[in-house]
Amino acid sequence: MNESLIACPAVLALELAGGEPPERLELTRDEAQILAGLMADDLRALLPGVEASRLAVAGALFDGVELLRPGFPVFATLDELARRVPRVTTAGGVVAFGTHEGRMPAQPLVPDRAYVGGPMRLLPWMILAPADLAEELTARMEVELVGRGEAGTATADFLMRTLGMRLEHARYLSRDDLLALTCVQYEHVNLAPLWTMLEAALLTPYQEETALGSRGLPLHYAEGRVGIPGPSAWFARAGTQRDNPVHEFAGTLFELRQYAALLAAHHVPLHLEGQPASTAGYLVEAVADADPTLSTPMLYAHEAAGLGMAAITVAQPAPGKARVLAHGYPLAPDALAPLLDALAERYGTASELHALGRLLLDADGALSAPAPALH
Repeated sequence: MNESLIACPAVLALELAGGEPPERLELTRDEAQILAGLMADDLRALLPGVEASRLAVAGALFDGVELLRPGFPVFATLDELARRVPRVTTAGGVVAFGTHEGRMPAQPLVPDRAYVGGPMRLLPWMILAPADLAEELTARMEVELVGRGEAGTATADFLMRTLGMRLEHARYLSRDDLLALTCVQYEHVNLAPLWTMLEAALLTPYQEETALGSRGLPLHYAEGRVGIPGPSAWFARAGTQRDNPVHEFAGTLFELRQYAALLAAHHVPLHLEGQPASTAGYLVEAVADADPTLSTPMLYAHEAAGLGMAAITVAQPAPGKARVLAHGYPLAPDALAPLLDALAERYGTASELHALGRLLLDADGALSAPAPALH
């Protein structure tokens, strides 16, 4: 019978008062069952007839980036666990999952404390509806929850007392409502192109999608990952017409760091097109092979306000003009050291890092390295 049930995923969105995080992110198994019973009371009032379906609740509080990942692993895990529980063992068709001896029943249901700082926490739940009711129930959820889905006082009070937090609001939202809310949030902070990529990864992963960053950097979603051209080569082609190329290139790298951080949080890989995806928090743009007749390659650090070390160029000193071999872009806060190690190993560089104190671009707008002085 379980195979004929259709999952209608949703969240209980908790807006924290004063931005204070809860004392803990997980409910015990018994606490989760009490909460699920209170939620069931709320949902019967919002969605009359819902008792013909099964309610499944995950007793854990997540950030939006944890729930909106390809394949929706938190919801998929909740669905799988709920279907394993025989209906006759659940009270009123309600099943809840919390910690037992300090552990959640599956790893995807464990919130990551790295994302605890946001102003909103999300508690996942779903209705498992008989196939003949699912379409109508889904349509009603989309209308009723966003319109009047405030959680009941008993539900909000239980969460505040149990998890040690104060709430401004507690509201039921469908997963589609959560997607729409996240879209608006990203557009509000100038990240609409990034949302285009994420939406494709979440909803149509089999289709390719393209977008342009706000500074023109092309983004291409395909086969589960987002590709970009090598920033330096792209900027040399597209950026030299700008009034202040150095400022514009720094802005592009700042935007790229934003994209990289959010893509990583949503578990969507970022890579340079034509090269493997990187999971190390940096990207390497290969430019040329080393010339064995020239001296040992050296590492040069480009710096920019707000970015610190914005990029690392590997180059061989050569008469008149350095031979540029590669550029490395540290995107994550802890990526500089592993990037330097990777470049040193790949190109056999000298260990010393030469700080340029600025972004050094050549006449074409590409990252460059200083030419050695001629004597």
